[in-house]
Parts: sequence; C-alpha cells; structure tokens
Amino acid sequence: MITRFLIYGFSGWCIEIFWTGLGSLLRGDIKLRGWTYLWMFPIYGLAISLEPVHNYIRDWPIILRGGIYTIIIFMIEYITGWAIKESAGLCPWDYSNTPFSLNGLIRLDYAPAWFIIGLLFEQLHDTIANISI
Repeated sequence: MITRFLIYGFSGWCIEIFWTGLGSLLRGDIKLRGWTYLWMFPIYGLAISLEPVHNYIRDWPIILRGGIYTIIIFMIEYITGWAIKESAGLCPWDYSNTPFSLNGLIRLDYAPAWFIIGLLFEQLHDTIANISI
C-alpha cells in the first residue's frame, strides 16, 4: 500500500511538472520551466483511494468512468486546497484570478484534463496490480 501511494505521488508530480512545463511553452518560455509543490505529493498519493472505485466501475462506459474520476478529483482538489488554506493561511495553487474558478481552489475548465488523468490512472493502477506492488 505504501509503495502504491509513493508511485501515485511521484507520478502526479511528474505529470504536474510536464503540464506546467507545457504551459510555459504555450506562454513563450523556451526554458519550458515546470514546477510543483511539496504539498502535492501526498495529495497525488491519495489516488490510492481511487483503486476501489476503478475496480467497481471497470466495465462501465468510458464517458461515465472519466466523469466519475473528474468529480472525485475536483472534490479531492477542493477539500485539500481548503484544508491547506485553513491550516497554512494560503493554498499553494490559487485560481482566484482565472476563469471558471470555484473559490480559487479548483478550475472547472480543467475538467477535460482531469477526465484524461482519471483514465490514465486506470492504466497505472492495472500496471501496478499486475506487478503485485
């Protein structure tokens, strides 16, 4: 269980660094600077809680599975962002000045990205399960 948590945490970090680096490219930064926050490691590690969901909805249509992951990821992002903001005084990601923001904690326009990430999670989960970690 700890190993899977670590795999999800590191995978999330890597995806976020790639995502933010791609954003740098789109803004014209040829350094392709990508970044993440230490806070994100345990949050991405929480993907372990999606494993039973995946096992339950495995045979459902892709649109339903992706939609469920999107909703769950938004909930995790909102709750953890709120908890960090309450305890530390600010949330590391602040979407307050962006369109489609909900209390500065989530961006609804990220739904397609979370949809895809949820489906990629399924592949990672199956790979981890097949190597018995």
